[in-house]
Formats: sequence, structure tokens, C-alpha cells
Amino acid sequence: MTEITHHRAGGWLPRSQEQVDGWIRDLKRRVSAAPRPLAPPIQVLKALVASDPVLSFNVEAMFKEAALLRQQTPLGTPEVRTFDEFLVLLNAIMTQAPEYTECPGGAGAESPCGLIGFPINALLDWPMGTRFGYDVFSNMLVNQQFKKVLGYWNEYLVSPASRSVLVESFPERTPKVLAWLSPTARQEMVDVACQAADDQAACRKRPFEDFFVCDPTDDYYGFKSWDDFFTRRFVDGVRPVASGDNEVANACESAPLQVVHEVSEAAEFWLKGQPYSLQDMMGFDPLAAEFAGGTIYQAFLSALSYHRWNSPVTGTVRKCYVINGSYYLENRFQGFVHPKRADPSAPNDSQPFLTAVATRAVIFIEAEQPSVGLMCVIAVGMAEVSSCEITVRAGQHLSKGDELGMFHFGGSTHCLVFRPGVELDFHFDIYHTEPGLDATNIPVCAKLATVRG
Repeated sequence: MTEITHHRAGGWLPRSQEQVDGWIRDLKRRVSAAPRPLAPPIQVLKALVASDPVLSFNVEAMFKEAALLRQQTPLGTPEVRTFDEFLVLLNAIMTQAPEYTECPGGAGAESPCGLIGFPINALLDWPMGTRFGYDVFSNMLVNQQFKKVLGYWNEYLVSPASRSVLVESFPERTPKVLAWLSPTARQEMVDVACQAADDQAACRKRPFEDFFVCDPTDDYYGFKSWDDFFTRRFVDGVRPVASGDNEVANACESAPLQVVHEVSEAAEFWLKGQPYSLQDMMGFDPLAAEFAGGTIYQAFLSALSYHRWNSPVTGTVRKCYVINGSYYLENRFQGFVHPKRADPSAPNDSQPFLTAVATRAVIFIEAEQPSVGLMCVIAVGMAEVSSCEITVRAGQHLSKGDELGMFHFGGSTHCLVFRPGVELDFHFDIYHTEPGLDATNIPVCAKLATVRG
């Protein structure tokens, strides 16, 4: 069995491990055909590991452990077997943007199979799920250097060269690579934008430019870089803002994961149950105490969606900041240790855990509505996300639906945090979905919940 039964949420990686393996093999072929020196921050990462005997042992051991564990599955030997091989493949990714992929479907047809929106995650899927991987990716020095590596990649992703993936297709590769602006890819992005529409058939007949700000007369649709495309905006009016005074708007175009009540101010978030720990989530800010016993709503973003954050309430920004964290750390009990369904795409089942350890943006908003009062938006970067950018400042007044910031370059999850005593009725049924990894998107700015009282 090579199909991932517990699939990767958000479409950041193909469901089939065979397709991920095929992509890695193709990357190896391209690297062999055009080898080049390691980029400076990757050289530093290599030297960092070599200089620390304990870290060097753990890094080597996580690849060996991953190979042993995967060989016990029907998938056999992993494609990335050593740290040196990983570095060479990581080096190749520094000059390519995430690609849209298509795979063989039924009856000889071609169908979307997800995409390699997490190319580095694809290389680390198995090592990061091991016991030794936990030690490696919780290492502060390793994370500091990965931040520099991702910053180096960022320079390419904001450059005009990165937009080649918008227009270039490689049908001979495995899996097949299509241009992001090809009819197939544009249609899938429209389909995702229509997930909550009452008349989905009619919605899906509308063109890409009806949804997203772009210039279809230009070869690149007016996008200046991969990042410009990734952070594209909706056309005005496409996502109406929840209008009721007692309505909380959805902060991101995202699928609901869970709602948890009576959240603890401090908890052992690394355990099996992954309880939320407000102090850790908020970077030990004094305001965390005000939310003890309150409610957290968490949702995750799709690779094909809108990646900006919008204010769920009308009010004033009281405080905002970014907390630097880990990039490839997962909850140990959601990897190979999980007794039922080890998740090779670690961020999926580790989303609550990541709210306490990953890089994240924290924005406290004092809502004008007294029954809400102080609330908090926490935008959590997962895996390749090298930037959680806040675009508001403390003291700024916001209308419901105003932009708060955005994710760059990769997959993400987010939380809305409410104080105890704020009673909320969530409206998932309106959007034909229920919280969980199989949930579909709720439109950004739409009515997410109603505040009682």
C-alpha cells in the first residue's frame, strides 16, 4: 500500500508517497546533470553539524533510523538516505520555486495530485518523524541556521526569476510539472476558492481573474515573483465581510481543525494529547493570563488558497510581535510512535503542538464589542514558512476584515484565542464542513461564529 491513508492536509504534498519519491528521484537526476557548489548558508549548516559531535551523531542517526523504520513499511528504502545527500538536494531547491504537479489518474487521465509546495519537507518527511529527528530539529542552533537558509531561498522567491514556474511546464518529469498559470492549475485554484459556494458548479465556471487581482493580458498575469503570486489578493467584493456586530469573521481562508474550551495558561504541549499552552503560544507575554480558561479555534490553510490574514473583529491592535521558532519539529507521538497512523507529513497531526514551538505572529486586538473584548490572532508558520509578516502596528484601529499580515512561501495554520466568558456559536454547517483534517475551506472574512450576549 503506497497511498497515504491518513492524508496530508492542505494539498502541500501529493497524497501518494510514490509521487513524492518520484519527485525526489527527478531532483536527483537534475542535480547530477548540473552540480554546483553549496550555497553559503548551506555550507555553514554543514560545518555546524560537523563541529558538534553530539549533533553530528544525531543527524546521522535520524537518517539511519528513518531508513530502518521506513523499510518496515511497504514503501521500502527512503530516497534521501544521508545528511550529505540532503544538503545537495537542499542546495538545488535554493534556485527553484515550489511547483504544481499532476499525476496519472483513472482511465489514463491526468489529474491533480497535490503539489510539492513543501519541497524541503518532502526531503525531511521521514527523518523529522524519528526520535533523533526530534533532538535535531529542537536544537536552537540548527533552527537559527535553517532560518538563514530559508532567508537565502527567500531572495530567490521574491526575484523575477522565481516566476518561471508560473509559465513553464515539464510534462516529461515525474510527477508531471505544470505551469501555475496553466488552465489545469488555474481551474484547481478556482475550485478551491469555490469550496463553500452554494452553487459550486456555477462558481467553478468563473475564470481565475474573477477571484484574484491579476492582469490576464500579461504572460505572468502581472505577478512580479513567486512570492507575489503566492500572496495574491482577492478581487474586491469576492469575500464579503461578516456584517453583524455580534459576528466574528474568519481570519484566514482556511479549513477548521478544532475548537477547544477551557484552555490552560500553561500545559505540557509535547505530550500525546497536544494540549494548548497559552504562555508558550504567546511567548510568555503577560497578557496570556487573561485567556486562561478561554477558547481556541484552530484552522489550516490550503496550498492553493489565499495566504493573508484579516481581522476577525473591529477594534484596536493592543500589541503585536513575531516569535522565532522551529521549522521542522513535530510532536513525537504523531510520527512513527503513533500506534495507528504514523504521519510522514509531520505538520498535519502536529498542528496544535506547532502553536507553541513554530515561528508565529501574535496579534492582540481589543474588540469594540464588550462581549468579546481582548482577543488574539496567532498565525503559525509550518515547515518552509520563512516569514510571518505583520502589516499592522500597536495602537492601529481596525475594521473587521482589514488585513493583518500574511504568510510567505509555505503552509500554515492559525488560531483565534478568546477569553473565558466569551460564548461562541460556530457556524461550520453553513459551509458544509466539520472540523478535522478532511475539512474544507471557510471563506476569509465570512461569518465564522456568533457571540452570545
